[in-house]
Amino acid sequence: MKGPRSRGSQIYLVQLLVVLVGLGMVVAGPWRGGVAVVGSAFILGAVSRSVVPVSHTGMLRVRGKFFDMLWMTLLGVALIVLALVIPDQPGR
Repeated sequence: MKGPRSRGSQIYLVQLLVVLVGLGMVVAGPWRGGVAVVGSAFILGAVSRSVVPVSHTGMLRVRGKFFDMLWMTLLGVALIVLALVIPDQPGR
C-alpha cells in the first residue's frame, strides 16, 4: 500500500491520527485532555497549511489558504477553551 504523495496529505493523515487519539481519550475518560488534543491537532493543521506550498497541500487544502488557516485556528482554539472553561460536574 502506498502512502500519500503530497506533503499536505501526509500532514492531514497525521492530523487525522492525532484527532483519533484525542477522541480515544474522550471515550476512555480524561475528556478535557482529549478535547484539548483534538483542538491542538486543528491548530497544528492551521500552522502546517501556512507553511506548506500550494503545490504540495493535497488533502490539507479545502478552500483558500486564508479560509483554511482561519477556520482551523478558530476551531482549535474553541475546543481548547471549551475544555478549560466547562466546570466539573458534581459527583464525577
